[in-house]
Amino acid sequence: MTTDNVIEIQGLRTQFGRALVHNNLELSVRRGEILSIVGGSGTGKTVLVRQMLGLETPRRGSIKVFGEDLQVSDSSHLDYLRKRSGMLFQHGALYSALSVFDNIAQPMRELRKLPESLITDLVYLKLQMVDIAFEHAPKMPADLSGGMIKRIALARALALDPELLFLDEPTAGLDPDRSDSFVELIQSLHRQLCLTVIMVTHDLDSLFALSNRIAVLAEKKVIVVGTPQEVVRFQHPFISSFFLGGRGKRAMEVLTPATP
Repeated sequence: MTTDNVIEIQGLRTQFGRALVHNNLELSVRRGEILSIVGGSGTGKTVLVRQMLGLETPRRGSIKVFGEDLQVSDSSHLDYLRKRSGMLFQHGALYSALSVFDNIAQPMRELRKLPESLITDLVYLKLQMVDIAFEHAPKMPADLSGGMIKRIALARALALDPELLFLDEPTAGLDPDRSDSFVELIQSLHRQLCLTVIMVTHDLDSLFALSNRIAVLAEKKVIVVGTPQEVVRFQHPFISSFFLGGRGKRAMEVLTPATP
């Protein structure tokens, strides 16, 4: 594994019973980039992310994260690798019975190594990073707007200072203004924290605004990976329908190449 790659996937085969999802899938994720994964329904985008996190095991092939093969790592090593990663779920997935403060503190408390006074300071730091006022810390998820839930869920994903951040449909459910604001927040945190980001999204505006590279899943593999400009030039029916319709053309009109 080269030092420029945080993740390397080779010869991946994913199968559930007779259903073949991935066959000989290959993909590398470069350090410091924002790589977006797109594909039609049933192409295994979420399954692929879960495999990168070590939550599911493929039928065949290797997945190396930070140079370690997940298929041969023991449980303690997998836990260590997961602590170097953060995950933002599509709808936030905040614990409904916990306050904003306790949702963010929960990953830190799981470590059982940090004093509560330090956890308090770190929680407020994470809230500040995602532009949430401290006065919201005692609130429960039911009292929050959709935009606030996204930001607090992002703060929780960053609780353990991960090097690798996974985003599942980060702007889903947000109105255009809040979506633009959230994209700007991700861009800022990506630069400030030197994160490597893997994003699954159907939102073309955020896809073009954030992605350094895009990987397209089709035909049970990655059919193309490259810059947004390179990907849209690739000849394939899915790319034509997904990127070159009316919404895609409007999104590309304001496309500015991202740099890691």
